[in-house]
Amino acid sequence: MSLKSSLLAVFTLGKGVVRGLPEATADHNPIELFGAWFLEAQKSGLLLPEAATLATCTKDAIPSARLVLLKDFDHNGFVFYTNYGSRKATELEQNPHAALVFYWPVLQRQVRIEGGVTRVSAEQSEIYFRSRPRGSQIGAWASRQSEILPDRLKLETRYRELEARYKDGEIPVPDFWGGYRVNPHCIEFWQGRTNRLHDRLRFDIDGTGWTSKRLYP
Repeated sequence: MSLKSSLLAVFTLGKGVVRGLPEATADHNPIELFGAWFLEAQKSGLLLPEAATLATCTKDAIPSARLVLLKDFDHNGFVFYTNYGSRKATELEQNPHAALVFYWPVLQRQVRIEGGVTRVSAEQSEIYFRSRPRGSQIGAWASRQSEILPDRLKLETRYRELEARYKDGEIPVPDFWGGYRVNPHCIEFWQGRTNRLHDRLRFDIDGTGWTSKRLYP
């Protein structure tokens, strides 16, 4: 955390934030508001402001959660990447609904996103894969994510073998790896305020666009 972030943390700790959320009106756009908040989180000096908790459920409604990194977002949704054999991917294939939670404590802000989930195109996954460092590309091949690993040496050995195999050429995109997009139907913004009188603004999508409502804290 930067010095600026540390000072902000001390200043805001327990005090809340003076500037709150706008009133709920039909002309607000939650994707644009998220973009503005995300930019402020990036400028705050927070480590990994793109980190979000991803909650999924099995077909029997047994939940699980873990952190993922947001790699892209627009009016169509919020994108992250993973191994398609991982637990999260297995649950998303069984039950294609998820929730994302971003929390930026220095700014006393939280964003909750709920929606259906679809895979991004193979072309989009490849574009992102090519942007990753070479070591991360090899790592995607080396990891059989969520499977039992007898010992770390096996993983490191597999990584070195793949590194040698692809040392002179382009690393192909694994067919078991790619992106998911959370297509939001509900986005809620939470802004910390004094005396725990926090601001909460929830956006719900309907047939014509977004509607918004203010909620009690």
